[in-house]
Amino acid sequence: MAPSAMSRSNDWTTSLSDAQPVPYWLDDPGRPRAEPALTGPETCDLLVVGGGYSGLWTALIAKERDPQRDVVLLEGREVGWAASGRNGGFCAASLTHGLSNGLTRWPGEIHKLEELGARNLDAIEAAVARHSLDCDFERTGEIDVATEEYQARELSDWYEEIRSQGLADGVEYLDAEAVREQVDSPTFRAGLYDRRGVAMVNPAKLAWGLKRACLDLGVRVYEHTPALTLRPYGAGMAVRTPYGGVRARTVALGTNIFPNLVRRVRSYTVPVYDYALMTEPLTDAQLASIGWKNRQGLGDSANQFHYFRLSADNRILWGGYDAIYPYGGRVRAEYDDRPETYAKLAGHFFTCFPQLEGVRFTHAWGGAIDTCSRFSAFFGTAHRGKVAYAAGYTGLGVGATRFGAEVMLDLLAGERTERTELEMVRRKPLPFPPEPFAWTGIALTKWSLARADAHDGRRNLWLRTMDKLGLGFDS
Repeated sequence: MAPSAMSRSNDWTTSLSDAQPVPYWLDDPGRPRAEPALTGPETCDLLVVGGGYSGLWTALIAKERDPQRDVVLLEGREVGWAASGRNGGFCAASLTHGLSNGLTRWPGEIHKLEELGARNLDAIEAAVARHSLDCDFERTGEIDVATEEYQARELSDWYEEIRSQGLADGVEYLDAEAVREQVDSPTFRAGLYDRRGVAMVNPAKLAWGLKRACLDLGVRVYEHTPALTLRPYGAGMAVRTPYGGVRARTVALGTNIFPNLVRRVRSYTVPVYDYALMTEPLTDAQLASIGWKNRQGLGDSANQFHYFRLSADNRILWGGYDAIYPYGGRVRAEYDDRPETYAKLAGHFFTCFPQLEGVRFTHAWGGAIDTCSRFSAFFGTAHRGKVAYAAGYTGLGVGATRFGAEVMLDLLAGERTERTELEMVRRKPLPFPPEPFAWTGIALTKWSLARADAHDGRRNLWLRTMDKLGLGFDS
């Protein structure tokens, strides 16, 4: 919805007065105790660096593949504290940041990518059951909604295109009446309902559950233990930490937006800050007023889009729209809080759901997304195959990180698999240029996207050029 489409009054400003600037998911009295930091030397078969989803899935799957493998995981702060505990909790089957992006970039293998993505989401659901992960996993699906007439036409055309290519299994087109029967907003004009391709989770509880599952299988987890340096050591690798170090045969790097220990990888990602609000729990009457009975995730179809969903206790998470790139690409704690974006999001929320006037927000927060130029993860090895990395999930890593973990383990094993044979895995995105060119290009792209939203989706010369080059900007 357009940024000018604000609530009829300024009542929404008071809705933020009690909002705590902390992620709702992490503000949990049941948050597990951190594991002790590493002090002294350690040795292992596989060292995993990073305690978000990427590292946790890698450690867990490594032990499931070979229970005798000795695995250590290092986390610089606490498991799940960064992107894995701050996101919207949309666990999607897509490995390519949506079907449109995948079809544009890898048309020859899109059916295989969709198949692998569906299997990956099924495997996540199975792992949730097998390890009793208490993470509010709900296979509710997601609706992409149009809030402008041109978006409704685009959704209809896109649905016909994917149907013609045999890619619309489980997807249903909804006209204005049908989409408002699912969720009632006066702004909704149409929707595409993917009934099986997305699950909702409590993201922090998923990370904490994966940590417990790793510990149960014998992974040694050290928190508050940043990995400082990586270098060859004999037949393996050595990682130095503040109070000790680890010697390992192989290393998997799941550090995402934080500086990669393989320096040449750093130019492939930039941090883009995303922000979200969480309401107080809705009453039964408030929930009935919007008719959100099937608990799907939702996202609108603008370039500057919103994503929104219900929590287990019937709060609404409302996020997106602003995507902020800090000059120089630095990751800093002060960027996690942005009141001007919270105010903007609150106004958009009450435009979408005027029935909920008077609802208050309890939490408001932000965090960095590891963005790459093709919007979906890339992979590689270093140090003669003894180190593997995966990064660049661009805001869609809740599900895709499990696939990335399998890719890293395949690469470290030197195996040719259906994953490592993919063009998506074998090729990398274009790196970002140095400053000031990165900031200038991203700023111009953001301005152009906002202009397209205000002009019925018409893309200017800059965006058309970026499309031809396979570049762009998306959160």
